[in-house]
Amino acid sequence: MTAWLLSGLGLLILLLAGDALVRGAVNLSLRLGVPALIVSLTIVAFGTSAPELLIAISAVKENAPGIALGNVVGSNTANILLVLGLPALLATLHTSECDSRKNYVFMLMASVLFIALAFCGTFTLFSGAILLSGLALMLMNAFREAHAHRKACGAACSDDDDLEGLEEADPNMPYWKVSVYLILGLVGLPMGAHLLVDNATVIARTYGVSETVIGLTLIAVGTSLPELATTVMAALRRQADVALGNVIGSNMFNLLAIVGIATLFGRIPVDPEFLHFDLWVMLGASLLLVPFVFFKQDITRIWGLVLTLLYAMYVITLLV
Repeated sequence: MTAWLLSGLGLLILLLAGDALVRGAVNLSLRLGVPALIVSLTIVAFGTSAPELLIAISAVKENAPGIALGNVVGSNTANILLVLGLPALLATLHTSECDSRKNYVFMLMASVLFIALAFCGTFTLFSGAILLSGLALMLMNAFREAHAHRKACGAACSDDDDLEGLEEADPNMPYWKVSVYLILGLVGLPMGAHLLVDNATVIARTYGVSETVIGLTLIAVGTSLPELATTVMAALRRQADVALGNVIGSNMFNLLAIVGIATLFGRIPVDPEFLHFDLWVMLGASLLLVPFVFFKQDITRIWGLVLTLLYAMYVITLLV
């Protein structure tokens, strides 16, 4: 029971510390004169992936690679089936109104690249370099498109428009408050990751469940909570582009950044079960988005129920 409570505490610390780090980094960048556009494309994206990243690094350093890999693969599956499924039960996601085709294709390419590298048996420093190169290309493309958009709309676009998309942004936040957020984030993230990984490992051993399954379920769902909260609010506000973009962007970062950076701290061997089942479930879940991205289908309540049930079936299959 203690291990479960400490795991929950570790997850809570991770989520709060990740939010604090994003707020501190965003407002420090704005105070130093970094354009809001660059902040939104880089700092926010990296900051929201900080919990997954710290878990992966802690797991690799503590010789629990199944948790590191399970967290990434499980989070991507949960992001599509659960993070899009549950909000659609509350309100239809009008994905027919948004164009996410290009980013979706990038996500599929990242998924195929990740699976191909996994079949090498181990994620090494070389594998990590390939993944991080893909991340760099993705960021350059995003920045080029955003810059072209601002140039096209000219004076109609202002820095205030970029700030509207950043709920954490307060360009006038005092430096002492920025410092508090940064310290809380930088101290809390490793503390929460250490607590969660250590106690999740204890749970796995106690119940005879593999670390991989714990990573694919408990930790993956936990670290997907911020995306779920964002998507629920987007669904209620009829902002389907935010919901879909949030999931696609998060999945690309998980595949390219998390494992890519984690390989700097050690090799990540791939459990054969990933190659036989979990990676294909992740890819299959990604392909389920084709009707919503390419054929202008809305994610209705029926689709939301289907996606949620598919995720429940996946988790039951892992645990049985």
